[in-house]
Amino acid sequence: MFTTQEVAGAAYPTILLEKRVDNEALKGVKVMVIDDSNTIRRSAEIFLNQAGCEVILAQDGFDALAKITDHEPDVVFVDIMMPRLDGYQTCSLIKRNARYRTTPVIMLSSKDGLFDRARGRMVGSDEYLTKPFTKDTLLTAVREHTSADA
Repeated sequence: MFTTQEVAGAAYPTILLEKRVDNEALKGVKVMVIDDSNTIRRSAEIFLNQAGCEVILAQDGFDALAKITDHEPDVVFVDIMMPRLDGYQTCSLIKRNARYRTTPVIMLSSKDGLFDRARGRMVGSDEYLTKPFTKDTLLTAVREHTSADA
């Protein structure tokens, strides 16, 4: 990213290293994305891979629970509305397991209602992101929930 810096009345381009430094902190962070939408999974995967994260994809809660012990993610993003096992149930099962109780779980939803946020908190979610998310909001959430562990 570039910005300008004024030196002796003339503007010169300067490189902002802050974003690169932040992304360096994400290298090797394991992130699981659970969503029944292939588009959402792939978008998240692209954003996270560009930041250096290792990405584990799951298409629903059952798929995620089968993969979580093999991959041990540092952060989990879970869609609320999914068939078979919804995001609330998936989050609750993850948080009830002593091994993953402290793993941050971030709910993803196209709904932005107070009830949905409260229900997410009740099952143990650590944050709530509204879809569609941006690259910045996704990476900021990962940074915030992994910086305390580092």
